[in-house]
Formats: sequence, structure tokens, C-alpha cells
Amino acid sequence: MVVAKQRRRTSAPAAPGYTLEDVKALSAAHREPAWLAESRVAAWEVYEDLPMPSLSDEDWRRTDYRHIRWSEAETIIQPNGASVAQIPASKLEPLIGDQQAGLLAFVDGQVVQREFSTQMAGQGIIFTDLLTACREYESLVRPNLMTKAVQPTEGKFAALHAALWTHGVFLYVPRNKVAELPFHVVIHNTRPGASLGHVLVVLEENSQATILVDYTSAPTDQHCAYIGATELLVGDAANLQYVGLQDWNRQTYEFSHQRARVGRDGNLDWIVGTMGGRLVKAYMELELDGLGAHGRMSGFFFADGEQLFDHDTQQNHNAPLTVSDLLFKGAAKDSARTVWQGMIKSLPKMQKIDGFQASRNLILSKTARMDGIPGLEIEADDVACSHAATFGTLEEEPVFYLMSRGIHRSDAELMVIDGFFDELLQRIPFERVRERLQAAMEAKIIGM
Repeated sequence: MVVAKQRRRTSAPAAPGYTLEDVKALSAAHREPAWLAESRVAAWEVYEDLPMPSLSDEDWRRTDYRHIRWSEAETIIQPNGASVAQIPASKLEPLIGDQQAGLLAFVDGQVVQREFSTQMAGQGIIFTDLLTACREYESLVRPNLMTKAVQPTEGKFAALHAALWTHGVFLYVPRNKVAELPFHVVIHNTRPGASLGHVLVVLEENSQATILVDYTSAPTDQHCAYIGATELLVGDAANLQYVGLQDWNRQTYEFSHQRARVGRDGNLDWIVGTMGGRLVKAYMELELDGLGAHGRMSGFFFADGEQLFDHDTQQNHNAPLTVSDLLFKGAAKDSARTVWQGMIKSLPKMQKIDGFQASRNLILSKTARMDGIPGLEIEADDVACSHAATFGTLEEEPVFYLMSRGIHRSDAELMVIDGFFDELLQRIPFERVRERLQAAMEAKIIGM
């Protein structure tokens, strides 16, 4: 009798089928300057030398993405017939009243709407798509694009992004200038496949700006991939408020690297929201580089169905007298799973630092799972650092109290969950944006 050998499932994730020729073809199609084409090829060499992340890697052992169908997700989306009409109208509303400093809207990687205040331009502020910026503002982009914040050597997906990013936005605010109105970016995909977007924000000394980036995509039954990067460079005494809100379709796998650097006495208020996607693996790192730098990271997420969200945050105190404050709040229902891994780190002799991180988790079904893993790595002896992770279910007492006032149970539960997230939603400085986020979360709660 012949016994068939049992086939073992490989632990090595498959890689997308890109080649060096794809990198060169992308540069040629965009008519890119030589320095950018060369940097892409160099990043590709890094990509080829790095392994795909696997469950044997500590920061990936809770996130298995091997079921992604790269045959569908690797095809780079082409803007065939892209128009602004394909973007949901709510995403295009002005952020404050009927005014904003600028709007950049992308559909399938192509700019479909561009607005920029002449007053802002008159101050030397630059707000444009990244490919245009690479051609017209080399002296500002080249020293900052994937050289100081996110770098190709950080991992397989960071290197792939550096080699093949397709579109992005560049915001630059010169020294001592203040953008009093907010900037708005909308990145929307209508087709399945791969999207590789990039956000680069550069604030020079004593400058100030606020920017909101919306990520969204149309429903599909095919697998999609978003391989993105965000770089926030905040100069000495500069002040940046950055809001990134993600609502991908349910077939999107996001692999993103996001990093901010804050100079002496600088301030960053960084807010992220995760609602969509099938699987999300997002690295978010805050580097406090200058004496007196301050950074606040706020995150909210709501996973339902079979969504998997994995947020990996790092607060690095690279100078004395720096302050970091992180709060992530999330909820999960159905068979969803979430992971938050956080770390506060100080270098030796970085005294008088104050670091705090907290993860608050609300479990709304017996089959959902939420993991919170805070951490400290302190190499100085005069610090104030603390961390916490809490988990709970919907408390019956406040629900009963509301029901005793004549409120139906479903409405009472909705109000309690709204209250759980309200602290973070109130940090978003735009009322209409808060309203649509609250509506999106309520739709998840009631199963719409």
C-alpha cells in the first residue's frame, strides 16, 4: 500500500510578482528626474535582499496575511476614466465652513481635483502632488523623501513602496509661516489592485499647519493592496496637526509605514482612524528629536465581520525634556480581531522625559478578540513613563440607567458606545468629519 505524503502548508508568505523592469517602466511613464529613478532602483535592490515578513517575526506573529491573492492584489491600479464625480460627496466637503487652504483629490492614483489658496501660495507654502513636487521642487523633496523618516531598509513593504510608489502629496510650509486654514487630501480607488500612495509633510522652523487625509475605495470582490507611507517632518518650534482617516473596502490589505520627526520645542498632534480594510498592518512611529519636543498620538478603530487590524506604535524619546502621549481606543464585534503593540523608548542620558501610552478596548461579541501589548524600554534613570491596556464589555449599568429613562435598549447601547469613542472624536477639529465618522461607527454597531 502506498501512503500519500501529507502536504504541509508553507510558512513562507508569497511575494507579489513585481520585477525591476516594472520599476523602470514606472519611472519612464512618469518622466521622472534621474535622481528619483535612481532612488527607486536602489530601493528595489533593498527589496530583493529582504525576506517577506512571516509569523516567525515578533511584530508579525499575530498577523497572518498569507491568504492574500497577489494575483489580484499586485496589479497596479490604472486611472482609466478617473473623475472627481466618483468620490463620495461627503469626502469633498470643505473642512471649515466653505473654506480650506487647499484640496487635492486622487482617483485611482490620478489627480482629479486641485485647489490651492492664492494667499497660501503667496506665503511660499507648497501644496501639490508628489510627482509634480519631485520635478519642480527637487531641493525641497529630494533631501526629505524617504531619507529622514520612513526608509526603504525598514522592511519588505517599505522597500517595495520606495521602489514603486505611484502617487502622493507634498505639503511644505516655510519658516515662520502659518497656514491658518486646513489642507485636505482625498485618496479614492474605484478599481481592484495595488495602490501605493505617499504623504510627505515638511514644516520648517516656527511654522504651522493642519492637514486631513481621507483614504477610501469602492466595494469589490477582488483582493486589493495598499502599500503606503506617511512622513511628517516637524521643525523646531513648528506645530502640525495631522489627521489620517482610513475607510477601505472589505477586500483591501493595507501595509503601511508612518513616521514623524519633531524638532526642538516642536509639537505634533497626530490622529488616526481605522474603519475599513480586510487586514491592516500599520507601523506608526513618533521620533522626538529635539529638546522640549511634544507629540500626541490618538487612534480609534472599529473592527467587525472578519476584519483584522494590527497597529504597531513606537514613541522614541531621542532628546531630554520630551513628552509623548498616546491613547488608542478600539472596539471589535463578530469574529473580528485587533492587535495593538506599543513601545515607549528612551536613549541613554535622555533625562526628564515624560511618556504615556494607553490602549482601551471594547469587546462587543464573544467571538471577537482584542490584544493590547504595551511596552517600555528605558535607558535613562530620571523619567516619568507609564503604560496601560484595558479590556471590557458593554457595561449593563449605564445601559440600564438610560433604559430607565425610556430609551430603547438598542439606542441605549449605541449611546454608551458613542460615549466610549467621544473623547477621541472630539480631538478631530472638523465638526462635519466627526459627524460622518460617528455615523460610520453607528452603522457598524447596528450591523448596517
